[in-house]
Amino acid sequence: MSYAPSRLDTSVIGRWWWTVDRWLLIAVGLLIVYGIVLTLAASPSAAARANIESFHFVRQQLLFIPCAIALMLLTSLLTPPWVRRSALIVLAGALIFSVFVAFAGAEIRGARRWLSIAGFAFQPSEFIKPGFAVVCAWLCAAAHSDTGFPGRVLATFLCLGTLGVLAIQPDIGMASVVFSIWFCLMFLAGLSLWLIGAGVLVVAGAAAAAYFTFAHVAKRVDLFLNPGSGDNYQVDRSLDAFINGGIFGKGPGEGTVKAMLPDAHSDFIFAVAGEEFGLIACLLIVATYAFIVIRGFFRAMESNNLFVLFATVGLLAAFGLQAIVNLASTLHLMPTKGMTLPFISYGGSSIMALALGTGMILALTRDRAGGTL
Repeated sequence: MSYAPSRLDTSVIGRWWWTVDRWLLIAVGLLIVYGIVLTLAASPSAAARANIESFHFVRQQLLFIPCAIALMLLTSLLTPPWVRRSALIVLAGALIFSVFVAFAGAEIRGARRWLSIAGFAFQPSEFIKPGFAVVCAWLCAAAHSDTGFPGRVLATFLCLGTLGVLAIQPDIGMASVVFSIWFCLMFLAGLSLWLIGAGVLVVAGAAAAAYFTFAHVAKRVDLFLNPGSGDNYQVDRSLDAFINGGIFGKGPGEGTVKAMLPDAHSDFIFAVAGEEFGLIACLLIVATYAFIVIRGFFRAMESNNLFVLFATVGLLAAFGLQAIVNLASTLHLMPTKGMTLPFISYGGSSIMALALGTGMILALTRDRAGGTL
């Protein structure tokens, strides 16, 4: 017996079921399952180092996951106009709280990114990514539909303002993601090659300024370029984990890196996957991320709505770039950024923001009337 709604069902849920991209839903579901398994493997050791109950982080994550799934599904019900409105509200709130946290948040590793309200700690800057991607796409699309509307100029000022907010925390990793979203959308919107070259020079200058201004940024870059110049403990242990895991891994619970890495349940959870489940499992994780991004791009290209195309590409760029940064940092292919692995790493703010962004992707790529998105 099938429990799926009939094609004749015109209710909100019925229309949603027959228009949403179920393959994307399945892929995101797989990532969440991977995350649960790896959180169970890595979190007890992190809890022991913090002198708290062994399954504290596991229980916390299992509380976040149903909330994230509900947020993603509810967001996927939205129409494109409501996606725009929601993104504007989210971005405005995230920027306001990010300014506040820069002055009132607790300082951790040379940066202020976390705000505690009523006993709950969250990172407002995580919610900047989906909000910025959609609002920036909105402005770029509006510039094409109305030749007199300065959409690209407004998007540029929005980008600069957002980068300024992130710089005072500072959160260089998040700033890099925001700039990459803007750059990607400007390229799609027809930015000239001269301006693209100028943007590359500006980024190079900003990166140099960050290196000489922020001590923790300089330390990470120096350790990446010259591993012998200081303590490169986490990256070294991460690489050892992949070597120890081999092709098939040492088996669930048999890894040792989680007891050595302070961030094994968050920033370096991919190393736990490499040691306990091996190369094949790691390739499966990477393939799942690649499938989501590639399928999302193809779905976006089917749309004849410029806003849907731009917004979907911006959201997918943020999602894919976050995964690439985490994986590359874990494998010592770039300096560490302190960025979570989407839907797999521990973190309430991260998974809720990712659920919001993914829900927007699902909403924008639903089949619309006439077979178009």
